[in-house]
Amino acid sequence: MSLQIPFDNSFARLPAAFFSRQAPEPVRAPRLVAFNDDLARVMGISPGEAEEIARVFAGNAVPEGADPLAQLYAGHQFGHYNPQLGDGRAILLGEVVGTDGQRRDIQLKGSGRTPYSRAGDGRAWLGPVLREYVVSEAMHALGIPTTRALAAVETGETVLRERALPGAVLTRVAASHLRVGTFQVFAARGDLGSLKRLTDYAIERHYPGVEGPMGLLTAVRDAQVRLIASWMAVGFIHGVMNTDNCAISGETIDYGPCAFMDAYHPSTVYSSIDQFGRYAYSAQPDIAVWNLAQLATALIQQYEDKEAAVEEATAIVHATPAMLEAEWLARFRAKLGLTTAREGDGALIARLLQRMAEGQADFTNTFRALGSAGARDHFIDASAYDTWEADWRDRVEDEPDPTALIAATNPAFIPRNHRVEQMIAAAVAGDYAPFHRLNAVLARPFDDQPEAHDLRRPPTEQEVVQATFCGT
Repeated sequence: MSLQIPFDNSFARLPAAFFSRQAPEPVRAPRLVAFNDDLARVMGISPGEAEEIARVFAGNAVPEGADPLAQLYAGHQFGHYNPQLGDGRAILLGEVVGTDGQRRDIQLKGSGRTPYSRAGDGRAWLGPVLREYVVSEAMHALGIPTTRALAAVETGETVLRERALPGAVLTRVAASHLRVGTFQVFAARGDLGSLKRLTDYAIERHYPGVEGPMGLLTAVRDAQVRLIASWMAVGFIHGVMNTDNCAISGETIDYGPCAFMDAYHPSTVYSSIDQFGRYAYSAQPDIAVWNLAQLATALIQQYEDKEAAVEEATAIVHATPAMLEAEWLARFRAKLGLTTAREGDGALIARLLQRMAEGQADFTNTFRALGSAGARDHFIDASAYDTWEADWRDRVEDEPDPTALIAATNPAFIPRNHRVEQMIAAAVAGDYAPFHRLNAVLARPFDDQPEAHDLRRPPTEQEVVQATFCGT
């Protein structure tokens, strides 16, 4: 085999209680759609021919050094606890330590049934695979912590959802796949030995130097604060912030019904399964706190003095809202071209957002255009922007270079929902040109790229995507 992957599988060396060993199920006719050469180089992977890459990342050939398994975890789903979830359609092939010294998981999504599949078929269809490939790589280019896409492969088989659809497998790369739900499952079972082993493993892998369960909780909190603020700054809505989709590493994970806002409104929801707006755009900071509280509840089980542990954990979690607000304010200051902090900045930002919501202004394009003649064109009533802009110009008068900072912090390009849906429809029909074009443009989100101006356009009334779906 000419494809060489330098595996070093630390999770597979943990006790059997953490996973079920499981090989991926082969598929009928694997065909390579995309392979991320840049990521492969960083990971120290030496790729072979396209046919060989397709076989390996479809699950038809297990490469030397892999130790395939399905991970166990639990989780709160829309606030309701499910005592056992686990990788129902994913197989962890193993881990590599890249040329940058970073350890990463290599996981196949859509690779067949596992002991955790329940009633599922363990497969994925092409649409969600391409969505996750495009959106996760776009998030990486935006500088937001995220899992990444290494490969996408057609299976040559169909999967049944509402109708027969083409099957595919995504190869996902992550700092790890440890979730809040990974801790919850052992805490709920009263398996304190496994819970302590997991805590020690997570600290060693992600936060070396921190001490004990409360040190881990603090580190995860800080990572989540940075992550959620970065989502808010680009108008990203995860859509399904269950505790099994909250990564200990602080990476964005599980791109199911995710979406980027077009017209700004704080209560925006896209997820078809989020009927009550639990995971709406503006609710994400509060849900991050809720998820951290569930992690704290699990970690506390390791302490003999529960009362003291609860007090310490409560202080850690209760500090989160103020930290999120400060991080949010810092990022939105930068979006307005502000390098200094002054009293009244929060109110200035809030007034703009209120006028954007009332004026149905496009989130991405409005911030990108601040200070230019085109900014007012995004509002139904341009005078609403004009009066705000006068206050903003007074505020930026002493800033060194607000125009440059605005361009550096406000992307010109995001994976717009209608463009993603159009790309998927084209791919299902056999045309991958829109997929490759989206990836190329979104790899440079802060560059103007005049030749791709059409990808900056908000959807027409007929193109608006009303709902996004998990794709499971």
